[in-house]
Amino acid sequence: MLQGCDASLLLDSSGGIISEKGSNPNRNSARGFEVIDAIKAALERECPSTVSCADILTLAARDSVVLTGGPSWEVPLGRRDSRDASISGSNNNIPAPNNTFQTILTKFKLQGLDLVDLVALSGGHTIGNARCTSFRQRLYNQSGNGEADSSLDEYYGDFLRTKCPKSGGDQNLFFLDYGTPYKFDNSYFKNLLVNKGLLSSDQVLFTANQESAQLVNLYAERNDIFFLQFAKSMVKMGNISPFTNSRGEIRQNCRRINT
Repeated sequence: MLQGCDASLLLDSSGGIISEKGSNPNRNSARGFEVIDAIKAALERECPSTVSCADILTLAARDSVVLTGGPSWEVPLGRRDSRDASISGSNNNIPAPNNTFQTILTKFKLQGLDLVDLVALSGGHTIGNARCTSFRQRLYNQSGNGEADSSLDEYYGDFLRTKCPKSGGDQNLFFLDYGTPYKFDNSYFKNLLVNKGLLSSDQVLFTANQESAQLVNLYAERNDIFFLQFAKSMVKMGNISPFTNSRGEIRQNCRRINT
């Protein structure tokens, strides 16, 4: 999403391209590329050079939400794929787990997304995992004073420390939503209400901004409203600066540009 919904993330390093997969936010975090490869290969056999990797990613995101119990939405199609990647953009523009609320909101606004989109799309953390290294600071030294984040539930913090020590275990995985980790629902927001958000960037949605906190409360109470807004925000995000017409290309292999 750095330059738009253009599948730049899928490119492997080659020639003058340095893959975004190796950036700090994506390294050992973004996964499932082999699933996209299989979908693309099947489509190329039936309809060569017709369906872009960017459209595949967008459809796969929608279908993964539906398959885990979440909402569905109509996906606008016709995107084309980028011919380059930006590891510097990935490192600098993707919100980091320990960013302040204002920094996260600013990064969303730079992409044309607003506070409502920020809170709703963060609800996608009802599915997935995070590495120990992405939240260790919360457990041991959040403010540089050698103490845990005061907004983290004490007993939840004790549990996390059992598998996320001060050193080592960087790649140990933890559910972003410990309550219903395999179901797309509003449990993520309920966790925030009791200070059990895994990442600092999750918990600040409830602790750092009044308007954001009101939305967290609303989505925690009304799963239907969360589903409706999540679908709207996903369509909005999928329409960020798409490559269309003659811009970009339709890759034959999602991992490399056409020759």
